Amino acid sequence: MSGIAGWVDFERDLTPEAPTVRAMAAALAHRGPDGFGEWIEGHAALAHRRLALLGSEHAGQPAVVESEAGSPVAVLTLDGSVTNGVELRRELAAKGHRFTGDGDAEVALHAYLEWGTAFPERLEGLFALAVWDVRRQELLLVRDRLGVKPLCYFLTPSGVLFGSEPKALLAHPAVRPVVDADGLRELFAHSRKPGTGVFRGTREVLPGHTMTVRAPGTGHRRYWSLPARRHTDSLETTVATVRRLLSEAVATHLRADVPVGAMLSGGIDSSALTALAAHRRRAEGAGLRSFSVNFTGYAENFKPHPTMRATPDAPYAALAAEHIGTEHTEILLDTAALADPRTHAVALRSQDAPSPLGDMDVSLLLFFEALRRAGITAVLSGETADEVFNGYFWAYDPAHSNSTTFPWVSFERGHDAAAGGLGCSLVDRTLRKELDFMEYADQHYRDALTEVPRVAGESSAERRAREVTYLALTRWAPTHLDRADRMSMAHGVQLRPPFCDRALVEYVYNVPADLKRVNGQEKSLLRAAVSDLLPERVLNRPKSAYPTVQEAAYGEFVRHRFEGVAADGTAPVAPLLDAEATRAALGTAVAPSGAFAWVERASMEMVLQLNTWLSEYGVELRV
Repeated sequence: MSGIAGWVDFERDLTPEAPTVRAMAAALAHRGPDGFGEWIEGHAALAHRRLALLGSEHAGQPAVVESEAGSPVAVLTLDGSVTNGVELRRELAAKGHRFTGDGDAEVALHAYLEWGTAFPERLEGLFALAVWDVRRQELLLVRDRLGVKPLCYFLTPSGVLFGSEPKALLAHPAVRPVVDADGLRELFAHSRKPGTGVFRGTREVLPGHTMTVRAPGTGHRRYWSLPARRHTDSLETTVATVRRLLSEAVATHLRADVPVGAMLSGGIDSSALTALAAHRRRAEGAGLRSFSVNFTGYAENFKPHPTMRATPDAPYAALAAEHIGTEHTEILLDTAALADPRTHAVALRSQDAPSPLGDMDVSLLLFFEALRRAGITAVLSGETADEVFNGYFWAYDPAHSNSTTFPWVSFERGHDAAAGGLGCSLVDRTLRKELDFMEYADQHYRDALTEVPRVAGESSAERRAREVTYLALTRWAPTHLDRADRMSMAHGVQLRPPFCDRALVEYVYNVPADLKRVNGQEKSLLRAAVSDLLPERVLNRPKSAYPTVQEAAYGEFVRHRFEGVAADGTAPVAPLLDAEATRAALGTAVAPSGAFAWVERASMEMVLQLNTWLSEYGVELRV
């Protein structure tokens, strides 16, 4: 668990390069504050930063298996959790494998030795890992099915560099922070292409894929994809199956030797997980701690939005916690904390790229910092529930779900502040025209559609519903999973999303849309599956997006900082700004406030982050 990094070079002995590999691992120290390990021999160097969640001091990494003669056979380093590790260990032991420790990495390594390159198909959970086969002189990089855990790489003329985050690659002298036209498109087009990186030459291992690196070259293999099957279960059976699969997923995600907490917003996703986790904990004679985030004065001055958020979280989180019986903590943030430029800089460094989400990023970062202080290093999260159960309004609103681009992009294009990509309206118009963010997103959409599996006999409506769900799971979810991982791991907290469980995702993916939305209620299938566990107000609460600051004081902070950057002709971001759009933004009488203020602030937030990024990372733009 934690952060991994490594270097393979088929033309040199890497033993003298230990300081460089340690620098790559040190860049990931936030992901693993509890320990460091390395293995360097010949052409390969693997390093690991440990976050202690499961296993004793004997669970250190990299894990190594030696021959009877004492020479290494294979080495593995892993980030994440193998949720079926207990079952795999038992199965492998029955086959004669002997274990010296109690960590997931050793289980995964023995699984590799037993089943070869097919072993990822036997792993469940969230993981990114690297295996160096000493006998074959071959590296295998593996990423979990939905891309919960990040894994990036950089090909060199004679090998490869890899790491959990781009900052690990940038710590190597061969990788420079060069950003070209495609890199900028990735920053602004809200439809990231799987496998792409922002910095030139950096790539990501695709979710559900393995990458093999040998002296002759590299190869990629897809070991998992969303399966298309005809759903024949009745509604009653479907509800019962969802309840069983989700209960099983929660149980495996609770496995740890440290307390696992629960994020509880009072929405259906987090409340369902918290209720199932508390039920499991009580059966074991233990309790559960839950946590929510709130802003000073937010509930009292709340303004609803018709599609994004109808209600504040605080009353529902409190109601759910009381009903479920958790030890609940509300993490209350004020404007001063949310407006601290130092925290905005940390949010930037966490993601290695600028973001237009501003206070949403900062509040999430501060939330995980508070969890770590409270002694919580693993937490259940409702991430991906909306993608699995079609919870987003654009998934069923014909104006967006039947558009000729991604449904969420269609929604953005209905707002001037987000058209072409969230946060790009202050970027130079000529540059935007040259980069053509809209066509970049639309071509990606067309390419993605070619991947969607078909089921014989589906109606056009059923086919389109399957396409929208596929797009949400493979193009929308990875961006948000990556953000959640980076923000949580920035403070050494592992996010655990049971809704990403393979069996649950495969089953619900094939449930017809009308069974997921009975009588027009979004996620009615999930609500029915946990109807006996939650109070009625929580059970039927409409979806609310992640909370964002509505008060003008925060908007004034953003505006003030933007004014300073815009007035500085020497600012790194100055050449990218559109003069007319900047004057118009500064000419507005009042700062953005209210329910949709975050979209209106997004472009200013992006400019501020861009300016810091260009400076701190020494980015060289080549467009």
